[in-house]
Amino acid sequence: MKSFTKAVLGLSLVACVSYAQAENVIVVSSKSALSSLSKEQVADIYLGNVKEFPGGGLALPLLPSSGGTRTEFFEKVLGKNEAQAKAIWSRLVFSGKGSAPRDVPDSAEAIKLISANPSCIGVIEKSAVNASVKVVFTP
Repeated sequence: MKSFTKAVLGLSLVACVSYAQAENVIVVSSKSALSSLSKEQVADIYLGNVKEFPGGGLALPLLPSSGGTRTEFFEKVLGKNEAQAKAIWSRLVFSGKGSAPRDVPDSAEAIKLISANPSCIGVIEKSAVNASVKVVFTP
């Protein structure tokens, strides 16, 4: 009976962990001419290697201020942990060559800013996508 209970608890834990990791997407304004980006292009924008979208236009990156969406983005797209990314952004700021992405509290706020400014790009939960934004990359 103990092994059955352990098995059920183990499966429940796996189900909870899988459910907790929501699918995230990278979006821009639906008014943007941009249709897609590669993982490398997204990473270059967020790490300050480029300041413009491919084809032109200033890129203003937004990032969730905390939570699983942020952590998953660091791991899957940037290939870095948060401390490594912050070190890169600190060097950009100190050298005057760039800045860190703007923190936003949640997907709703990111969508609000992105839909109002075609220069913005953001990381949001896939379930939050609406007609005012379009997905340009899915990790």
